[in-house]
Amino acid sequence: MNDKNSYNGIVNVYKDAGFTSFDVVAKLRGIFGMRKIGHTGTLDPEATGVLPICLGNATKVVELLMDHDKEYIATLQLGIKTDTQDTTGEILEEKSTEGITEDKVTETIMSFVGDIMQIPPMYSALKVNGQKLCDLARKGVEVERKPRPVTIHEIEIISIELPLVTFRVHCSKGTYIRTLCNDIGSKLGCGGAMKTLERTRVGIFEKKDTLTLQELQQLKDEGRLSQAVSPVDGLFPDYPKLTVCGDGIKKLENGNKLSRTDYVNQNAINVQGCVRVYRPDGSFAGIYKREKTGDIFAPEKMFL
Repeated sequence: MNDKNSYNGIVNVYKDAGFTSFDVVAKLRGIFGMRKIGHTGTLDPEATGVLPICLGNATKVVELLMDHDKEYIATLQLGIKTDTQDTTGEILEEKSTEGITEDKVTETIMSFVGDIMQIPPMYSALKVNGQKLCDLARKGVEVERKPRPVTIHEIEIISIELPLVTFRVHCSKGTYIRTLCNDIGSKLGCGGAMKTLERTRVGIFEKKDTLTLQELQQLKDEGRLSQAVSPVDGLFPDYPKLTVCGDGIKKLENGNKLSRTDYVNQNAINVQGCVRVYRPDGSFAGIYKREKTGDIFAPEKMFL
């Protein structure tokens, strides 16, 4: 396995149930024949859905992708509370859902829309003092977790068939849907746990454009694997495109600052903020950001 003929870009993978995010990375290392691969945020083993995978120099944008908003479809089971906040865990409490109306369920769920505080679950990959919370939880150790701000942009209730409620949620990075289900159940007074979870979008990557591991293997067998890789610059569609010329070519390859005269399309230098910078052959080289004074652009993230 080597990276000499490596791919650079992002693969929009559909993760099936039963696989960890690291399992998917391991499978893709075999399919693509390269080591430099990283995922953009874990999905629980039983969860399914969108898992963007970064290949080659695209691993530089892993953190950027982890910062993107996400959408999920979740099924909440009311009437139970578990140690993992989902139905795979040990049941700690069971309560009747009799007397809880659909209107009350709707009202309670919608009350979570907006900026809220969440306490991360013990069964998560979050680290405290260098140790994963899930590893501590498996040892029976519980540590204090500070509430963190997250944003629930939108919730759409798909169906209510008590004790089950299925809903779509659009949320900020760092949101735990298991914890949302737990908190909804607590507010209703009967407890709640996440039964199923499917991630349907991460930033610009949507479920409809995903490929399963089996489909990726088939593309490899057919010699069409490159068709599955989205170019890195596609992540920055709102940034103006500038192409270097003359002395700017060498400056770019060395990761140095660029000025107005280093670009072909000098009239586009009126833009503020970040730009996509390309070589004369059309290949993408990096993101540059205009400095506060003058026409100087400094490298923000390079993909050489």
